[in-house]
Amino acid sequence: MAVDYVLEDLMGKLGEFGKYQFLQFFLQVLSGLTAGMHMLSLVTVAAVPEHRCFIEGVDNSSLSVTPWNSSAILAAIPLKPNGELESCLMFDPSSPGTNATINCERYVYDTTYYKTSRTIDWNFVCDRRWMGAIVQTVFMLGVFTGAVTLGGLADKVGRKTVFCWSALFQLIIGVGVAFIPEYFSFMVARYLLGIVGSAGAYICGFVLTMELVGPTKRTVCGITFQAVFAGGIMLVAGWGALIPDRQWLQVIYGLHGCLFLGHWWWLDESPRWLWMQGRAAEAVDIVAKGLRINGSGIPVDKEYYVQKAKQQAAAEEKSSAGLSDLFRTPNLRMKTLNVCLCWFANSLVYYGLSLSAGKLYGNPYLILFIMGLVEFPSYITIVFVLDRLGRRSITSTLMLGGGLCCIVAAYIAQGSTTSTAVVMAGKLLIAGSFAVIYNYSAELFPTVVRNSAMGLGSMCARLSGALTPLITLLDSFDPKIPAVLFGVVALISGFWVMFLPETMNQPMPESIEDGENFGKGDTWFSQCAGRKKRQNSVYPDDPEQMVPLKNIESK
Repeated sequence: MAVDYVLEDLMGKLGEFGKYQFLQFFLQVLSGLTAGMHMLSLVTVAAVPEHRCFIEGVDNSSLSVTPWNSSAILAAIPLKPNGELESCLMFDPSSPGTNATINCERYVYDTTYYKTSRTIDWNFVCDRRWMGAIVQTVFMLGVFTGAVTLGGLADKVGRKTVFCWSALFQLIIGVGVAFIPEYFSFMVARYLLGIVGSAGAYICGFVLTMELVGPTKRTVCGITFQAVFAGGIMLVAGWGALIPDRQWLQVIYGLHGCLFLGHWWWLDESPRWLWMQGRAAEAVDIVAKGLRINGSGIPVDKEYYVQKAKQQAAAEEKSSAGLSDLFRTPNLRMKTLNVCLCWFANSLVYYGLSLSAGKLYGNPYLILFIMGLVEFPSYITIVFVLDRLGRRSITSTLMLGGGLCCIVAAYIAQGSTTSTAVVMAGKLLIAGSFAVIYNYSAELFPTVVRNSAMGLGSMCARLSGALTPLITLLDSFDPKIPAVLFGVVALISGFWVMFLPETMNQPMPESIEDGENFGKGDTWFSQCAGRKKRQNSVYPDDPEQMVPLKNIESK
């Protein structure tokens, strides 16, 4: 079938966005808040303060008391070319009168902004700095794992089931990780938190929204998810500024999982997923419930829809679609690879520019807050232009712009006003394309593998997010290498996106066959040349498309 007219007629009774959709959307979008919070919680919980060597006879503790510019400190610690104290070196006390240096054995931390953190507790600085970076990488690998496993699982057992169980474990692990005193156990807990905290609930919540609201509201709802995610980042900064103790701070972050305690009773399964699983009666019941809450008064003939679903099931070959189906046919395979690179590149540039922004001088909580806030202008603009200009052109343009900002930033001195402006502009652009790719991916892939496709895309994004801290180590060879690499990947992906089909005002494909036929021959180049007119069907040559819906129902 090109378009499941019966299913679309059933979902169409709900309208685009009524009271019922709003209530369900509110429950679903909360997952974006906690996902953003857990994603960057280590910025405060494991913050790396300014540090220097502990000087015997001068310092009394590892927390800064002695002024860093005192004569005793300046006599014991060499200066960097920019005039700052060396963080990891001190003059060799066994060779007085020389400039010989040795590595620090103990450290003193500046407590101006951070009173406690995992870094201070475990001395994750200098030659142990990689141990702190690995913790964030392990978290991203957890998100990677969750995107692979839970995305496919949600296509088989249901979006609601995976959402609710992920939310429960998110609460338990999010609070429990605060009390783990040992490094490797802490890494395991962070890995598990990545699986359930930023993959399970978030992706399922997004897919539930895309499958429930009307086509004209998907843009606003999809972008709202990204805005709430940015709000989670801002909340990390807000709580961090208010709570100085890293243990209680992590507990507060984890307790946000209480927002999901009522979801098992309040959140509904996706009617589209139920329908595609042959559970038409349950799908009709949920739509009828929605109509009652919306107060529309539209009757629903349950027997009619159940009977139609049975007829379709008998006419179709029963199959269980999975992740491998995204690669079985050529058109769907090419779209899948294209979208995977797009997710990978967006995440790479997003975190690459975030690292650059993190090097700005000033209050780290304010900087982190601004890093989240700067995304909102992009989201607001996209809400107004996405359904006018289309997904393909906006995604490509923003990625090309973000990639160029990455490359330009590499050749500008850090700390300058120009550098800050370029970094923030790049962050704004790439945040916009990152938001659009969520909507774009959900509309490109068929219902039977949509959650798997979203999970695969998120997996690619988290893989690049995990690689970003490792790629930045290349700055030991040349400081420009990481930023230029980020920019080149974004430029390549931004160009390839031009070969994806446009999904604006198109019906969402339902089956694997729909996904394979959707958008064949539709590229940015063919559309500009006037050779390919966008179709309003995933089956442009299907004669059934010419039959009015009311005639089909009367058969």
